[in-house]
Amino acid sequence: MTPQQFFLILLARWRLTFGICFALVLFVFVINLMLPKQYVAATAVLVDVKPDPVAPNVGNVQSMETYMATQADIIMSPRVARRVVTLLHLDQDPAFRQQWMQSTQGRGDFNDWLAGLLRRELSVAPAGEANVINIAVTWSDAKTAAALANAFAQSFIATTIELKVDPARQYANSFSERANELRADLEAKQKLLSDFESKKGIVATDERMDVENSRLAELSTQLVAIQGLRQDTQSRQRTTAADPDSIPEVMQNPVIVTLKAQLSAAQVKLDDIATRLGANHPEYISTATEIATLKQRIAAEREQILDSMEEATRVNRRREIEVTAALEAQKQRILELKHEHDQAQVLQNDVLTAQRNLDAVTQRLAQSSLEGSTTQTNLVVLTPASPPPKASGPKVLLNCMLAGIAGLGLGILAAILREQLDSRVRSDADVFAAVGVPLLGKLSAAPEIARSKERGARRALPHLKPSTS
Repeated sequence: MTPQQFFLILLARWRLTFGICFALVLFVFVINLMLPKQYVAATAVLVDVKPDPVAPNVGNVQSMETYMATQADIIMSPRVARRVVTLLHLDQDPAFRQQWMQSTQGRGDFNDWLAGLLRRELSVAPAGEANVINIAVTWSDAKTAAALANAFAQSFIATTIELKVDPARQYANSFSERANELRADLEAKQKLLSDFESKKGIVATDERMDVENSRLAELSTQLVAIQGLRQDTQSRQRTTAADPDSIPEVMQNPVIVTLKAQLSAAQVKLDDIATRLGANHPEYISTATEIATLKQRIAAEREQILDSMEEATRVNRRREIEVTAALEAQKQRILELKHEHDQAQVLQNDVLTAQRNLDAVTQRLAQSSLEGSTTQTNLVVLTPASPPPKASGPKVLLNCMLAGIAGLGLGILAAILREQLDSRVRSDADVFAAVGVPLLGKLSAAPEIARSKERGARRALPHLKPSTS
């Protein structure tokens, strides 16, 4: 179809085209007059992006665009809508309940249905790049629309606080239970440590290790001294076996020295008596007896000194054995003390670990309790909604213009369809399409004759068929 044919069809079918267009515009106009008026009330909520002093990490994880989209989704959620229903007591309105009964026959939850009805009349959009969210509600009554918009803003703020407070309270309860468990564990470990220290005699300022180490050093010193004495007495015993009179104890003994002096004097006297009086003289015999007695006394004193040295050696050996045993016992005692201290240190570390765990959970419990008790949020109503002075819909002029455009399109489509069912010759191309013979020429005629011929041609040409040759 050429543009000429198209315009000729529209020219011929203009009544049909404009009739359909006018009918559609009239229908839309009447419908708009019958529809109830719609009022749009809007409120603006400011989102403060400053860090929360109670929970400073909240709001910093997401980007601002994502955060604002999340807030918009919260406003559109059924939870906020149900809060609006409760806030405005819409569930007590008999008109809504009657509408619910008519639409659902009483099936389902009335509050959920009412919340869905409110959500369908709600529109939420962030204000460009600003930290503002616009909340708009469309309703048939201006005051109700404003009340709903403000209620949605208030419910949004309250729901945001709940979304922040409820998890914090749950965390606080969990941390409280965990803190009680850790506190019981700490008390049990402290009791174990206390019982162990009481059983082993360990005090906070335990100095037993220093005392025991000093005693060990003292025993070591005594052992070294006793070993030296024992070695010295053994050396003197060996010397005594070879030459008893050469040891200092014998040589320096005053009794032996006196007896030796007396023996020397008696020996001199005996030699003098033997020279003067002879060996058979009673004085000689008496002096000889005295010399024998002195020698016996010297031998007895020497034997006593040797016995005392031997006894000293035995005593030193016994003392060495005793001190060695005491030294080994002291070493074992120190090892036991070290083991006890190691066990006490393990128990002390358990107590410190339990205390650190309890402190960490207590700190988190305090933070969660603080977050769970807060009533502040980073949202504030910037512009409360007020009843709009005029209705925003239905927009009669705009709807009629759109209906006119749509009706014009439908009229053009109807004209083309009608032409396909009842085609007429309207141009040279139509003649060729109808008879299949080229057009040789055209005769111009007076307007009345031309119109008469045109009407005759319209009646005759539809019965002609194009030639197949």
